Amino acid sequence: MEFKFFSKNGKILPIEQAVIPLSNIEYTYGFGVYESIRITNGVVYFLKDHTERLMDSAAQIGLTHPFSAPFVEESAMKLKEKTAAESYNLKILLIGGKDPSLYILCLNPLFPDKKLYRDGVHCITYSYERMFPHAKTLNMLGSYLAYREAKRAGAYDALLLNNEGNISEGTRTNFFCIKGATLTSPPETDILLGVTRKHVAEVARKNGFALEEKSISLEDLKRYDGAFLTSTSSKILPIRTIDSFTFGQPGEALKKLIEKFDEFVLNSDRKKA
Repeated sequence: MEFKFFSKNGKILPIEQAVIPLSNIEYTYGFGVYESIRITNGVVYFLKDHTERLMDSAAQIGLTHPFSAPFVEESAMKLKEKTAAESYNLKILLIGGKDPSLYILCLNPLFPDKKLYRDGVHCITYSYERMFPHAKTLNMLGSYLAYREAKRAGAYDALLLNNEGNISEGTRTNFFCIKGATLTSPPETDILLGVTRKHVAEVARKNGFALEEKSISLEDLKRYDGAFLTSTSSKILPIRTIDSFTFGQPGEALKKLIEKFDEFVLNSDRKKA
């Protein structure tokens, strides 16, 4: 679908004016932060969580700007009201420099094929450690190269390995392992604190799952029943293989977690979250 409008610094403008000069060195060098927000059937999911993380990401890299979280939320909702589509993604770009700019645009969503939830996805590993783990920045070269290798290998995503050889996260996803009713996440100090990840953890705790944080090496994978990814677009997506290692089919515990999270999202829809 083609979208006719975007938002710049809170003002709704025709999409034809959505340009950034090539001379904008901050954008060229990736001195900016961003968020992607899911809208399904007219429902904006977890807007407050995303805007709070946008503010925190900017603070992490020293990006000063005049925009408040409520202003960003209001600007996003104004664009939604101007947009006829029911299901799409909102992308927020906050670019730094002497004249910081806030762009919000609509994008067509890319959802995983339904069969991947049944069969699980293939992931490769790629050695790369982000400079600011908690900041969702425009400096995405390392992740881009890792994701490109994943696509060349026919994989869904690349799992990033830190300097110690442990799995931290995907290029655009968070990573969990599962053993029985216990979820294991890489240490939060080392990863982007995903919005979907946060709500999956909340749903897990409310439904009898235990959560732990610890380093996960490739050698550790055989100790777990399975693994999965979380993200705005995929929600909870089972992993079938990592490099040459293969998990079994998703177990009952993981199926239960997926079911409970889907119920949570559905209830959020009804509440117009």
